[in-house]
Amino acid sequence: MAGPPAPALQLRAALRLKSGDCVPRSWIYLLNEGSTDLTTEGRPGMRTQLFSSKCPDTIIVQETDRDYQRILLYSRTPHLADDCIEDFRSQAYCLDMEEFLLIPRSQ
Repeated sequence: MAGPPAPALQLRAALRLKSGDCVPRSWIYLLNEGSTDLTTEGRPGMRTQLFSSKCPDTIIVQETDRDYQRILLYSRTPHLADDCIEDFRSQAYCLDMEEFLLIPRSQ
């Protein structure tokens, strides 16, 4: 008999393509009991870690797969204070990430 499903965290976004079109995306992270890593639904090879942020209503997610590594700042508010963005840049820099992309939000 299977146990209850793992707790999940769903993140939604709209990614703007070079063409200007927006593509809706959704990620589901599964919380694994006894581990600090998350599993990304549909991506068994991806390692995902959560980091704290100084700003309310935000989380920082680091994703590592065979081909890439990225760090993402998710926020529930469309306009973050400059110090929140600088805190994120500082944490990303500590992980040897120097490219920074800010995607505007409308919702």
